[in-house]
Amino acid sequence: MGLQKHSKVLNDTVEMLSDEGSYQQLFHAYRDEEALPSGEVLKEIIDLCRAILFPGYYGNARISKQTIRFHTGVNVGTLHTLLSKQIYAGLCFADTTCVSCPEEKILTEAEKLSEAFIRTLPEMRSLLATDAEAAFNGDPAAQNINEVIFCYPGFRAVCNYRIAHQLYRLGVPFIPRMITEMAHSETGIDIHPGAEIGHYFSIDHGTGTVIGETSVIGNHVRIFQGVSLAGEKLPPDENGNAIRGVPRHPVLGDHVTVYSNATLLGRIRIGEGATICGNVWITEDVPAGATVSQQTIDKCQLTVSEVMEQRTINN
Repeated sequence: MGLQKHSKVLNDTVEMLSDEGSYQQLFHAYRDEEALPSGEVLKEIIDLCRAILFPGYYGNARISKQTIRFHTGVNVGTLHTLLSKQIYAGLCFADTTCVSCPEEKILTEAEKLSEAFIRTLPEMRSLLATDAEAAFNGDPAAQNINEVIFCYPGFRAVCNYRIAHQLYRLGVPFIPRMITEMAHSETGIDIHPGAEIGHYFSIDHGTGTVIGETSVIGNHVRIFQGVSLAGEKLPPDENGNAIRGVPRHPVLGDHVTVYSNATLLGRIRIGEGATICGNVWITEDVPAGATVSQQTIDKCQLTVSEVMEQRTINN
């Protein structure tokens, strides 16, 4: 009797889970032998990018100036093959009409996008070199730039972001977000691939850092752990649905420093050279060169209270 009851529970559960009304948008139908983008393969792609961008730090330890061209050629060729297949899977996954598309057409598009990404690697290396220099110059505990490149979680997260951002700009679906989420899982640093970040950017310590999709960060910007560049609530359309694609995250000018656990909310502008001290909540623009601390915020709030009190007395 117990076994029959147990079997009935299992059968009833299978029936409920197989009912179309229970899964709807949670189900993805794809063509035969087509796979979704793979986290394991994307990790291999990130490792290949690191080996190409930072030869000797990652990949083949025996690489030398005499063999760098050979090793780079092998890595670039492998990267192109793996990335093309992952982009292909992403394109198919993103397009609900993909089942009726010619396979060759999608694969050709994926290969073009892969080549376009690979073309940006020299520029990406130059950009990441400025990030490594910024992290080293900003941290007295760093022994050298080698330590930054090989050990620092902030630099690792920025590296993933730079890779993901290029793919995002090319219009590659899903894969950019998967790449930044890998760094998020590993370092606790959450950078949306759509954010715009200038050169000489560094994140010190980093755990709990959040940089939203429409954030714009200038050059020579430094932020610390727990900093949140957060988006304000999306405005509704006439039907009450959230309007997406609206710039809603902060804009940071050049040479801005934001210390730990500060929250900057909404499409506010932080002027060039401003310093945001720790544990503050900012919802208004900050002028260039200003220093904002909890003390200055308290003073501003006190001033507003005094003005309101004086108005009450006068009335």
